[in-house]
Amino acid sequence: MKKHFLTLLFALAFSSLAWGQEALSPNIAYRDAHVRFTVITDGTMRMEWAPDGKFVDQASFLCVNREYPKVDYRLKKSGSWVEITTAKMKLKYKKNSGKFTKDNLFISAAKGQRPFKWHPGLAQTGNLKGTYRTFDGFEGDSSLYNHKLMPIENGLLATDGWTFLDDSHNFLFDHSDWPWVEVRPDNGGQDFYFMAYGHDYKAALKDFTVFAGKVPLPPRFAFGYWWSRYWSYSDNEIHNLLDNFHKYNIPLDVLVVDMDWHYTEPGKGGWTGFTWNRRLFPDPAGFLKYVNDNNLEVTLNLHPAEGVASYEEKYPEMAKWMGIDPATKARIPYVGSDKRYMSGWFNTILHPMMKEGVDFWWLDWQQWPYDKKIKGLNNTWWLNYVFFSDMQRSGDKRPLLYHRWGGLGNHRYQVGFSGDSFHSWKTLAFQPYFTTMASNVLYGYWSHDLGGHQFLPHHHQLDDELFARWMQFGAFSPIMRTHSSKNGQMNKEPWAFDKQYVDVLTQAIRTRYTLAPYIYTMARKTYDTGISLCRPMYYDYPEAKEAYSTEFRDEYMFGDQLLIAPVTTPMKDGYATVKVWLPAGNDWYEWSTGTLLKGGQTVERSFALDEYPVYVKAGSILPLYGQVKNLRGNDETVTACVFPGAKGAFKFYEDNGDDQLYPTQYAFTPFSSEREGNVLTVHIGARTGSYKGMPAQRTYKVKVLCSAVPQSVEMNGQSVPYTYDGNALALTITLPLTDCSQAKSVRITYPSDAPELSDGLYGQFHRFQKAIVALKYRHAGINYTEKLGDMESAGRAVSYYPDQLSRRVSVFRQSYKQLPELLKEQKLKDDEVQWFLQAVQWKQ
Repeated sequence: MKKHFLTLLFALAFSSLAWGQEALSPNIAYRDAHVRFTVITDGTMRMEWAPDGKFVDQASFLCVNREYPKVDYRLKKSGSWVEITTAKMKLKYKKNSGKFTKDNLFISAAKGQRPFKWHPGLAQTGNLKGTYRTFDGFEGDSSLYNHKLMPIENGLLATDGWTFLDDSHNFLFDHSDWPWVEVRPDNGGQDFYFMAYGHDYKAALKDFTVFAGKVPLPPRFAFGYWWSRYWSYSDNEIHNLLDNFHKYNIPLDVLVVDMDWHYTEPGKGGWTGFTWNRRLFPDPAGFLKYVNDNNLEVTLNLHPAEGVASYEEKYPEMAKWMGIDPATKARIPYVGSDKRYMSGWFNTILHPMMKEGVDFWWLDWQQWPYDKKIKGLNNTWWLNYVFFSDMQRSGDKRPLLYHRWGGLGNHRYQVGFSGDSFHSWKTLAFQPYFTTMASNVLYGYWSHDLGGHQFLPHHHQLDDELFARWMQFGAFSPIMRTHSSKNGQMNKEPWAFDKQYVDVLTQAIRTRYTLAPYIYTMARKTYDTGISLCRPMYYDYPEAKEAYSTEFRDEYMFGDQLLIAPVTTPMKDGYATVKVWLPAGNDWYEWSTGTLLKGGQTVERSFALDEYPVYVKAGSILPLYGQVKNLRGNDETVTACVFPGAKGAFKFYEDNGDDQLYPTQYAFTPFSSEREGNVLTVHIGARTGSYKGMPAQRTYKVKVLCSAVPQSVEMNGQSVPYTYDGNALALTITLPLTDCSQAKSVRITYPSDAPELSDGLYGQFHRFQKAIVALKYRHAGINYTEKLGDMESAGRAVSYYPDQLSRRVSVFRQSYKQLPELLKEQKLKDDEVQWFLQAVQWKQ
């Protein structure tokens, strides 16, 4: 218990000062009988006025840490004023003037910072917003029923360059072994936090974590694919479901079982229930073992509002815990603030189920918003804390829950469940913006019902294209989870669609797993810095007007290296058109077409169903997986993928994946690449750090995109074999299994006359091959001319005969320029020529 409690303290950033000890921190810049100013960071100040002279040193729901790193500041106490100056701000307070007002307290920007002036009562004008608890009832950003806009809460960031937070009336945590809610004494005091950051939004988020706690790192499996459906699954059906995942070779990590796992009919259950429905699951323990044996995590849905009824299997144990005679069969009401009730609920009902194999819980609180005993205690916020902290103190596994947003401070207890969205293009178009905006309150792990939860009124058909685009967005979302209402037409099983959609849906899920090492590394960065995986463009480009424009509001950064411009409108003539802003400062590689584009411009690009607008910073080198079944393993082959355009560097992160020791037990491996003349050098450095279960050796691959066929490839001075994929225009080098503590250097030498391949040739190959196949279905007996046949087979021929790359590329490019004439030579009709040119997006 002691170990788990210490872990709890660390993860929530509760310091010893947070438990009421006298604050003697050097960060307290000024204190008198009623006023205390604490410098938290050079951009954050705590300002307290206590009429009774009793300052609060306990942790609050907002501020869980009261002890801070040393900060340089200057204190000046001349005359009747106190001045505290840091690198980012200057505070002035008139001594002995009482409660903070616009007349006695002022904060302004320090010299050299973006100017601002603030006093109590001044409102922001440019808040960049935060998030909202649910999509229930909303189509996109407006209510389906009253057409009002979603009331999104204010966030921590604003173009004003400052943020004010009032913690004066917030709840506190008590001193107990499981910290519990305590009502703050009503002494009329003030407890303010002021953050100054200019347009350095990333610094503001990091500052917030210093006093409000870090964003925890979810277990690695959470970044895989989650299957969920509101369906009265039986054990047999789930066996068949998982058999199909295996049959179609679709990776999966989390199985979500909605409320039908328990009895739901009157007299045996309802929305609330804790007893397995044995008509569907005759042996719950056997079922959970089967799921675990398939290397899956399982979560069950809970609606706890109705308490514990007498028909529940565990009612006698719970009743005795609560001091109730089980014979009375009195329903035990839910009261979230009642520590005895909550402890009994966990100890008699939920913990035994977790021992059988339930890994975490999906909470869905939709009833009265506030606790029935403690006024103002938000039930959603409190449930998130209680479930997360219970997992933290009750086991060694990394805590995880799955619930709605409860308010500021809930960034410490994730992931999110955004509720019952509608299946519509309007909802898809809003979701990227909604997701990235939540990073402004550090709620960076929203999971959505990908594809929408339910149909709009009078709509009864799943739009296959819409679902496919939603899943592609899901691959570049914080959490990739499908879900749907209990409707036979809402079946989202990938294999239930036509082949082209099966391929696209499967590709989206596999893309997620390919990116897993990159995603997990960025999730570690979220823990370290407070910067979410999906973040708005103005974090990286705060002075660019496009970063704030509604025209590009659905565009976002996915980690440090990827820019996503989601497809949110239907295709026309086989392509969706997307207007993309590519920020200045670097070039951008369009992954789906192999095109290197200049930064500092807005472009209009087209994407077929199996293409998606992902832009990689030129020269990036990213850690990727090959084909994996799930994210449980820790010794997978990792590919260092080199993108064209510049030199690059990256630090690949790894840890145990599911323990609570990641704050101090982890490892990094540096990657870098640089090209000089016709030589590309790729370094995989020595790994530093350690963690429980760390593999001593790992197989690495180096993959170079838009690569010519090399003249030679060496690792640490020794020649190594390679493969070349002519269709993908990609070079792959498999390095020998080696000790991870040893650095590896790969030197790739190209012919001096090697062709440049980052002009979109890969996309032309791909589109041309698809169009040729489609044309055969129009003319099954067609015999292609030699030039068209050579164009279709160019990439494959290069795979067989790599030394023919330059010639084959040159011939293809020349023929591509002449494509309209070549199609006419094929004796195609004019409308067929136009169809083919549209199919390959040919331009003069």
